Amino acid sequence: MPLDPERLYAYPIPEIRQTLTRKDVMLYALSVGLGQDPMDDWQRRFVFEKDLVALPTMAVVLGYPGFWLGDPATGVDAAKVLHGEQSITLHRPLPVEGTVVGRTSITGLIDRGAGKGAILYTARELTDGEGNALATLESTTLLRGDGGFGGPTGPVKQPHPTPERPHDAALALATRPEQALLYRLNGDLNPLHADPEVAARAGFPRPILHGLCTLGVVGHALLRLACGGAPERLRQLALRFSAPVFPGETIETRLWDEGGGRFAFTARVAERDVTVITHGLCEVAL
Repeated sequence: MPLDPERLYAYPIPEIRQTLTRKDVMLYALSVGLGQDPMDDWQRRFVFEKDLVALPTMAVVLGYPGFWLGDPATGVDAAKVLHGEQSITLHRPLPVEGTVVGRTSITGLIDRGAGKGAILYTARELTDGEGNALATLESTTLLRGDGGFGGPTGPVKQPHPTPERPHDAALALATRPEQALLYRLNGDLNPLHADPEVAARAGFPRPILHGLCTLGVVGHALLRLACGGAPERLRQLALRFSAPVFPGETIETRLWDEGGGRFAFTARVAERDVTVITHGLCEVAL
């Protein structure tokens, strides 16, 4: 049965009011690999209650409405959904406690044709309890089983180009074998990241790391490479997921300085020499 765009657009994506705690902030930082060096004063800012600071990439787990595309009422083939791209625009530093409100909406739906799937664009606006804007999150989701419904074929968002010259800087960060088990405690309980049988049915030899956990590791690298370690300088990042990471692998982020506070980046798994993030763009305050 073809996808019904009107049905999908009319789906009531729940508004989420979340009570953010300092424990949530520390758990997120630990789940993306911070704190592996207990003597690193910079890392400790994100995992210890004294002078606690929230990682900017934590925005991706705030006000999260859950896997709403898995509801049959959307009309989407949930088994063939793939997270393709993610961006974060930060309007102010994230709080370490208080109320956070997330409002998610569909901003576009592209028909790639029968057998080619569809592209779904969504946005999530995060505000604090007083209505002050915190962040805007934009996602591109591939609906691989839902093309050919007669919808518009464009416009398709164009990713940021990667320079063809050698990169200017790089940082390799190790993930831990249990990192996916930690990351899922932020709210994404997809068994693909915990159950070997589910992973095998999906074609993987073992559970994979969440794509948004990979984003968090890369975000850590960008804070060091592009922001001088100052999280409040990060204004925006956008990227495309190109391959999964297995917990325990090393993620190397490569950076190109394009001037004016703009940086292109990619990321690869060192052990397998596989690129896992492409078309990255990071913008920082000068």
